[in-house]
Amino acid sequence: MSAAAGVVRGTAINLATRLLSVALVLAITAITARLGTAQQGAFALFTSIEGVLLALLSGFGVALARRVSHHGEQPRALLGATVLACMGLGGLASLGLWAVSASGPPAYAALWLLALAAPLLLLAPNVAGLWLGEGRMAPMAAVSLAPPLLTLLGLGAVLLLQTATLPSVQPVLGAWVAAKVLVGVAVLLLVWRAGRLAAPDFRALRGELPFIATIGLTNLIGLLNYRVGLFVIERLLGLSATGVYSIAVVVAELLWFVSGSLTQAVYGRIGTPDRARAADTTVRVVHLSLVALLLVAPLLAAAAVLLIPPLLGEAYRDSLPLLAFLLPGALVFGGASALSAYFTNHAGLPRVPAQVAALSLALNAGLALLLVPRLGMAGAALAASLAYAASVGVLAWRFARHAGLPLGRVLLPGAQLGRDLLALRRGGRV
Repeated sequence: MSAAAGVVRGTAINLATRLLSVALVLAITAITARLGTAQQGAFALFTSIEGVLLALLSGFGVALARRVSHHGEQPRALLGATVLACMGLGGLASLGLWAVSASGPPAYAALWLLALAAPLLLLAPNVAGLWLGEGRMAPMAAVSLAPPLLTLLGLGAVLLLQTATLPSVQPVLGAWVAAKVLVGVAVLLLVWRAGRLAAPDFRALRGELPFIATIGLTNLIGLLNYRVGLFVIERLLGLSATGVYSIAVVVAELLWFVSGSLTQAVYGRIGTPDRARAADTTVRVVHLSLVALLLVAPLLAAAAVLLIPPLLGEAYRDSLPLLAFLLPGALVFGGASALSAYFTNHAGLPRVPAQVAALSLALNAGLALLLVPRLGMAGAALAASLAYAASVGVLAWRFARHAGLPLGRVLLPGAQLGRDLLALRRGGRV
């Protein structure tokens, strides 16, 4: 199979998986949104806290992926140590979640459910790093699709037993965490039966800890950058406003399923030790991503206008102007995902995207705190777009310096883009 054909196939699998996954998540979101804006706000905060936990402790999977793609290893002993570390750290996280649930603000009372799941919650996303490094999209697709599908099946069972509508968001959250636990256990059993687990090598894990910690910090900052507006709105405007704003965020972030699919499909190739090849692949993926996002964004906006009010309720019509503010920043931010992959997987410098993400978070939070009291929810959306655009500019500049390329080569597509589009259409070599 040619290089381009592999990219096309991997991207197609990723995109189809992500589209199906987002359809399942949107179905869950529709269920919670129909319960009311406050219930949707509670669901958005719950999943955001879960995202914070996963982001902070997801560096193990990236380290495994890099051992496979960059170093050509099969890190069985490192995987064994990773599994135990994930379960131990998940147990520690449970204590903090219990404490917030018991004594924190009422909006976070349901976190006790997440505390129950935390010891097993980290397994699937980290163990899947093996498949990410190998470029095996099929098992990664299964890991992505299984949790929302199982959640919907669980909710269906609850509805059948109750023969009525859901009384609150609690059954949704319960089904959500139960699905994550089941998938984590299944993935662990799968790699064990495949003989990919060995006696844990904690010395090897200690050697990876600086990289893992930097990845976790980077991901945490990035996640908070996406979600800081939600937390600011909850504090200043309440749960109902949080629920409305969360719908705009969910829709805007659908763009990243397109760019993320392309980046993930070439993640292993970006990790090549050859700097020139890695840089060239990265630039071309950035340009292809931007073209794809420019095509998808108007369609996404039109679909939101047509579908959100009738499917979720008139209360969510207010999310449409917010989406208009969010989409430009989300588009630019999504197009630059390959730049982060370059620093993480090729250069082994996850601190670079971490530093840029920290700058974006500071801008986002500061602008949100300044603008939300004056502009309401629109202030948070505007803050996010401005912060995303600024951070992409800085990251592109850092990439150009590291790769030894002119900044214009990174930001401005040239004739190569046309050749790549034609080659991808024909399934030939890029």
